[in-house]
Amino acid sequence: MAAHATAALPGPLRRLGLLLLAGVVAAAATAAPLAPAARAEVDALLSRLEASGCEFNRNGTWHKAAEVKPHLLRKLKYLEDRGAVQTTEQFIELAASGSSMTGEPYLVKCGNAAAVRSATWLSSQLQAMRAVR
Repeated sequence: MAAHATAALPGPLRRLGLLLLAGVVAAAATAAPLAPAARAEVDALLSRLEASGCEFNRNGTWHKAAEVKPHLLRKLKYLEDRGAVQTTEQFIELAASGSSMTGEPYLVKCGNAAAVRSATWLSSQLQAMRAVR
């Protein structure tokens, strides 16, 4: 609703219209992509996952780790569109740790090793990446 469209409305409705407009503008202003440094870390994490040869469990089904990258990028985009993620850690916590539909944690299994929560695996990979900088 444009500000000029509210001019014909009675006072309380005009104020409500202006508040709604301000809310839409504020919401749009907070939607932002990750900062370049955080995005580079997320991309590097997903590349490590892709190249790992590990398996990734989503909602009880095992997938090749390389197959989950598009899914995690869609979740990242959803969060970015809402201004809900600013750091790599938030990406791990909010997008790459578990299903937003079922609440089930994601798991990563590499070779004969026991499966671990994806948050644990990704966090350890993030620490390793940061250690070599």
